[in-house]
Amino acid sequence: MILVGLASALGLAGLAYAVDYAVFRYRVATNRQPFGQITVTSYDAVPQKSGKTQFIFNPPEAQTCVNSLFPREGYVPCWYLQRHAEQRIDM
Repeated sequence: MILVGLASALGLAGLAYAVDYAVFRYRVATNRQPFGQITVTSYDAVPQKSGKTQFIFNPPEAQTCVNSLFPREGYVPCWYLQRHAEQRIDM
Protein backbone atom coordinates (compact mmCIF):
# COMPACT_ATOMS: atom_id res chain seq x y z
CA MET A 1 0.00 0.00 0.00
CA ILE A 2 2.83 2.39 0.87
CA LEU A 3 4.72 1.58 -2.32
CA VAL A 4 1.64 2.25 -4.45
CA GLY A 5 1.15 5.61 -2.73
CA LEU A 6 4.81 6.52 -3.13
CA ALA A 7 4.85 5.48 -6.79
CA SER A 8 1.69 7.45 -7.56
CA ALA A 9 3.06 10.55 -5.79
CA LEU A 10 6.29 10.27 -7.77
CA GLY A 11 4.37 9.79 -11.00
CA LEU A 12 2.19 12.81 -10.26
CA ALA A 13 5.24 14.96 -9.52
CA GLY A 14 6.88 13.81 -12.76
CA LEU A 15 3.71 14.57 -14.72
CA ALA A 16 3.49 18.06 -13.17
CA TYR A 17 7.13 18.72 -14.09
CA ALA A 18 6.60 17.55 -17.69
CA VAL A 19 3.43 19.62 -18.16
CA ASP A 20 5.13 22.67 -16.65
CA TYR A 21 8.06 22.23 -19.05
CA ALA A 22 5.71 21.92 -22.04
CA VAL A 23 3.80 25.07 -21.06
CA PHE A 24 7.06 26.96 -20.55
CA ARG A 25 8.38 25.89 -23.96
CA TYR A 26 5.07 26.94 -25.56
CA ARG A 27 5.32 30.37 -23.90
CA VAL A 28 8.90 30.80 -25.12
CA ALA A 29 8.03 29.73 -28.68
CA THR A 30 5.02 32.05 -28.94
CA ASN A 31 6.60 34.89 -26.88
CA ARG A 32 3.78 34.90 -24.30
CA GLN A 33 5.60 36.31 -21.28
CA PRO A 34 7.68 33.33 -20.16
CA PHE A 35 9.76 35.66 -17.96
CA GLY A 36 8.91 38.38 -15.47
CA GLN A 37 10.69 40.85 -13.21
CA ILE A 38 10.29 41.43 -9.50
CA THR A 39 11.95 44.13 -7.40
CA VAL A 40 14.16 42.48 -4.79
CA THR A 41 15.75 44.12 -1.77
CA SER A 42 18.92 42.48 -0.52
CA TYR A 43 21.09 43.17 2.48
CA ASP A 44 24.45 41.91 3.71
CA ALA A 45 24.80 40.51 7.23
CA VAL A 46 28.39 41.08 8.36
CA PRO A 47 29.43 39.51 11.68
CA GLN A 48 31.48 41.78 13.92
CA LYS A 49 34.26 40.79 16.33
CA SER A 50 32.03 41.80 19.24
CA GLY A 51 29.51 39.09 18.29
CA LYS A 52 26.98 41.52 16.88
CA THR A 53 25.86 41.60 13.26
CA GLN A 54 26.02 44.69 11.08
CA PHE A 55 23.44 44.97 8.30
CA ILE A 56 24.32 46.78 5.07
CA PHE A 57 21.26 47.44 2.92
CA ASN A 58 21.64 47.46 -0.86
CA PRO A 59 19.35 49.46 -3.16
CA PRO A 60 16.36 47.54 -4.58
CA GLU A 61 16.95 46.01 -8.00
CA ALA A 62 14.80 44.22 -10.56
CA GLN A 63 15.48 40.49 -10.79
CA THR A 64 14.36 38.30 -13.69
CA CYS A 65 12.16 35.33 -12.87
CA VAL A 66 10.27 32.68 -14.82
CA ASN A 67 6.48 32.28 -14.91
CA SER A 68 6.29 28.55 -14.12
CA LEU A 69 5.98 26.20 -11.17
CA PHE A 70 9.56 24.95 -11.27
CA PRO A 71 12.89 26.75 -11.94
CA ARG A 72 13.68 27.00 -15.66
CA GLU A 73 16.65 28.31 -17.66
CA GLY A 74 18.52 29.18 -14.45
CA TYR A 75 15.81 31.53 -13.12
CA VAL A 76 13.75 31.26 -9.95
CA PRO A 77 9.95 30.98 -10.33
CA CYS A 78 8.13 34.31 -9.94
CA TRP A 79 5.73 32.92 -7.31
CA TYR A 80 8.73 32.05 -5.11
CA LEU A 81 10.50 35.36 -5.68
CA GLN A 82 7.38 37.35 -4.74
CA ARG A 83 7.28 35.58 -1.38
CA HIS A 84 11.02 36.05 -0.83
CA ALA A 85 11.54 39.60 -2.11
CA GLU A 86 13.86 40.42 0.80
CA GLN A 87 17.10 38.43 0.61
CA ARG A 88 19.77 38.18 3.30
CA ILE A 89 23.37 37.56 2.25
CA ASP A 90 25.51 36.18 5.10
CA MET A 91 29.18 37.10 4.92
